[in-house]
Amino acid sequence: MRPLALAFGLFALSSTASFAATAAFAASDVEVTCTIMLDAATGKVLIEEGDCAARTTPASTFKIPLALIGYDTGFLKDEATPVLSYQKGDPDWGGANWLRDTNPADWMRYSVVWYSQRITRDLGRETPERYLKSFQYGNADLSGDPGFDNGLERAWIASSLQVSPREQVAFLRGLVNATLPVGPEAIEKTKRIVESRAVGDWTIHGKTGAAFPRNADRSFDYAHGWGWYVGWAEPNEAKDKAVVFARLIRTREKTKTSPGVLTRDALMAEWPALSKTLRP
Repeated sequence: MRPLALAFGLFALSSTASFAATAAFAASDVEVTCTIMLDAATGKVLIEEGDCAARTTPASTFKIPLALIGYDTGFLKDEATPVLSYQKGDPDWGGANWLRDTNPADWMRYSVVWYSQRITRDLGRETPERYLKSFQYGNADLSGDPGFDNGLERAWIASSLQVSPREQVAFLRGLVNATLPVGPEAIEKTKRIVESRAVGDWTIHGKTGAAFPRNADRSFDYAHGWGWYVGWAEPNEAKDKAVVFARLIRTREKTKTSPGVLTRDALMAEWPALSKTLRP
């Protein structure tokens, strides 16, 4: 990965500085396929490294547009409502946090797949697809795996729904700037449940995503997973100067940690060094 230069509003990152992604990922044999950042206000491309135009599965980053849809349609009420219960047969690979009663904040925090499925099943295919088309969110295809009629269960998990990093950040600009075709309450409520972390003098809001391609026998290829981290970052002294970002990785071998968590943690590790080079 080449050194990356960031020019953002009143701040600038020296062209000699670089992200530590290559070093951070070396032990896990991971390829960073795209890193893209935009000035949220103007849409100016601040960083674009790798292939950021190719579409792939959004995995659990889909929870951000799905939250907007859920709030705008009224299925979701606020951070704590509705509370839904795990049912036998629901996806349970996420551990104990997937086996208990879950509200919207928990759904986003713990990336609970079955909660997403409750929303999509309630709304059906047509309504979410209509919203996704209005968001210009990838191909807006919730048909699922061909011949399996499983779109409402997993269209966003290594299946029919595909989105590029460029489309992710364009969508996130709409969220940050409140220009998406949903009500203002849906935007504010969605932003509130996206995880926030203080990193140096910045607050980073983001969502991970991970998925694995299928082999010919429909088993999963755990050696070549996709990992996402998407969101927006605000300098604490100028919160109207947000950066929207997306990073996508692809593993070359099976990793002990989820590819999405690897992606998030590497960016978090990089951010303090990056922010030290910012100048008022």
